[in-house]
Amino acid sequence: MDAKKDRGFLGQPLGLRTLFLTEFWERFSYYGMRAILIFYMYMAVEKGGLGMNQTTAASIMAIYGAMVYMTGVVGGYISDRILGPRRTVFWGGVLIMFGHIVLSLPIGMGGLFGSIVLITLGTGLLKPNVSDMVGSLYTEQDPRRDSGFSIYVMGINLGSLFAPAAVQWAAAQYNYHVGFSLAAIGMFIGLVVYYIDGRKYLPESGMHAPDPISAAERSKAISRVVYGLIAVAVIILVMFFTHTLNIGNVINIISALGIILPIIYFVVMLSSKKVTKIERSRVIAYIPLFIAAVVFWAIEEQGSVIMALLAAEQTQLHIGGWNLQAGYFQMLNPFFIIIYTPFFAWLWIKLGKRQPSSPNKFWLGLVFTAASYFLLVLPLMSVGTGKISPWWLVGQWALIEVGEMLVSPVGLSATTKLAPKAFSSQMMSMWFLADSAGQSINAQVVKFFKPGDPANEMMFFGVTAIVVLVVGIILAFLVPKIKPLMKGVN
Repeated sequence: MDAKKDRGFLGQPLGLRTLFLTEFWERFSYYGMRAILIFYMYMAVEKGGLGMNQTTAASIMAIYGAMVYMTGVVGGYISDRILGPRRTVFWGGVLIMFGHIVLSLPIGMGGLFGSIVLITLGTGLLKPNVSDMVGSLYTEQDPRRDSGFSIYVMGINLGSLFAPAAVQWAAAQYNYHVGFSLAAIGMFIGLVVYYIDGRKYLPESGMHAPDPISAAERSKAISRVVYGLIAVAVIILVMFFTHTLNIGNVINIISALGIILPIIYFVVMLSSKKVTKIERSRVIAYIPLFIAAVVFWAIEEQGSVIMALLAAEQTQLHIGGWNLQAGYFQMLNPFFIIIYTPFFAWLWIKLGKRQPSSPNKFWLGLVFTAASYFLLVLPLMSVGTGKISPWWLVGQWALIEVGEMLVSPVGLSATTKLAPKAFSSQMMSMWFLADSAGQSINAQVVKFFKPGDPANEMMFFGVTAIVVLVVGIILAFLVPKIKPLMKGVN
């Protein structure tokens, strides 16, 4: 069907409905699990948890998120060179489902780390390729493109909205493992929808790798994988015999990898012979946007770590006859995105070619992100030894989600438009590496946060907000230099 005539889903292509529902259930499973995971890790064993140190649990949460998006590089490569996006997404969903099943079993630390491996690999296969397929539904000049990505992001957030309430309720009524089982069921439903609906409405081209790997390249790739596994094994053995093999050091290594990996990826793309001169210029223009995205995601992803701890340890949870659960606050992120999405989708269509460029949207997003943390400083200045009102947390999420609307769907769209043809899926993996790098930084930063200590919390939020604001201002000054490098892409 002609792309311009395919308006079967809210004025968008019908394939968008398939991807909308797939991400709805995938995010239901992922954010449902994340809403209770940090509490499961540091809660005492007799209360159904694992009894970890709180700081260690926070670092694991951050590095877990980093690993989830880091493996998007693998997913992008497999899609571009071997399976094509449609099959890569399906098998990613299968791994995610089994990861949640493992976590739903009462097998302690083994279940935790086993599920992390499965969900990390599965999300790496699924997430960047679903987003890339959204871009494939439109031509480069289709004015519905940004609006379509905004609707797609709403699907993500609808799943994220319902999940914390359902999973937190199940965990409170029964136990954590029952809560995790709901996440597994959600991913199963997502797989069924994707398989049946996708056969009707997703492009056939998605079944084929856009840049198929040759026999010579396959041999080289296998050798690299083998060498990589040997290197990992050697590192583990050395750490074991030197008595340095512990969670803290593993987190430090992964944090470093999360920052180094995107740097390597940019070098590979910029030096590739498959990238044209115009495409190379666009990749260069993408670098400052990528750095801004790293800073944004570092703050946004603190919602399930820093903000979760603030909700549990420093927030009034008993108001009148209401007894709130700390995990319920994780609903605020998707709630505000759902509220804001129709407005921003309408706004970009209304403005058309007069809308701000992607770099301008990015720096504005960082300003709102900084404001969200400055807001939290206010109640902490006068709270003393008491606790803050939950309305301050509501206000924080209300501000940062304006920032997300200016960064996330815009960044997804810009990534597909600035991507070199030979690196289409892998470029989307780069977008998720921004999140990975941000959370890699978080794994170290969260060590400085001491929940329940208002002076420490005030300093943490204030300093972080200043850093984000400075990056936003620098990006604003760079906009005139970035736009010419984008070579016609707005």
